[in-house]
Amino acid sequence: MKKVSFNFRGKRIGIDAKKCMGLNRFFGLMFKGKEKADALLFEFKKPTNLRIHSFFVFFTFIAVWLDEEEDVIEIRKIKPFTPSVKAERPYKKLLEVPLNKKYKKKIKLLQLGYA
Repeated sequence: MKKVSFNFRGKRIGIDAKKCMGLNRFFGLMFKGKEKADALLFEFKKPTNLRIHSFFVFFTFIAVWLDEEEDVIEIRKIKPFTPSVKAERPYKKLLEVPLNKKYKKKIKLLQLGYA
């Protein structure tokens, strides 16, 4: 697990997340159980604007796109089986946070930020 810290609405928020590498980057939260799922961190060497999807993710999660300075670009609530989601602008990191008991307090801090 890696501590991911970012700036959101004047506060510094930290979330423990698993860094996704290799095939894990492809699978992400797919086929995971809601309560056992960990937050996932996707890091990119340079800014990207890749789309994400939630096929075979059977629960809702929060996607947090971060820029180079670890400021929030956008926060969105992603429902199961959503075919395509794209951030407003290129990002350097993507954090996927399951809506489960483990992240309940952190999600409350982010609640006003997602659409």
